[in-house]
Amino acid sequence: MPAPAKTSDAAILVAARRILEAHGLGALTMQAVAEAVGVRPPSLYKRFERREALLAALEADTLARLGALLREAARGRAPLAALEAQAHAFRRFARDNPHAYAQIYAPEAARGVEVDAARRAAVAPAMEALAGLVGADRALPAARTLTAYLHGFVSIENAGLFRLGGDVDEAFRDGIALILRGIETRDA
Repeated sequence: MPAPAKTSDAAILVAARRILEAHGLGALTMQAVAEAVGVRPPSLYKRFERREALLAALEADTLARLGALLREAARGRAPLAALEAQAHAFRRFARDNPHAYAQIYAPEAARGVEVDAARRAAVAPAMEALAGLVGADRALPAARTLTAYLHGFVSIENAGLFRLGGDVDEAFRDGIALILRGIETRDA
């Protein structure tokens, strides 16, 4: 009879997420994760064959968490209100998880069937709301416009670069209203 597992994939991902958010991507080593879950590194390699596999699993987990927040933000709302609520949820997620957020938008972000499926699932709630607002044929271009604004804003905010004073929350609300109004009226 084999020995019982001393950890699980879920526990490993929780530990990896904690290390990532506390110390950044550079500190996320297989050794650090193994220590955090109380196993020796060879045991970790039985579950994730290399660091890249762990990073891809962590990225897919991050995308799933973001998608769940977007889905919940849209629940019971008309498309325009859903998109506004999703924008605020997206910003909160990026602020609360700056390193995980940066990982999913990094040039070296994981590629592959599983992570690509996680990406599509994460954006599905926004795509549904956009399709309801502008039609299915315009949803993808609209999503790209909205994502460019959101990612730019939260990346600047997370880097601490809004230093000229003023109300950053108001700027975000105004920017979202302007972008969504533009998306909504583009083809009107």
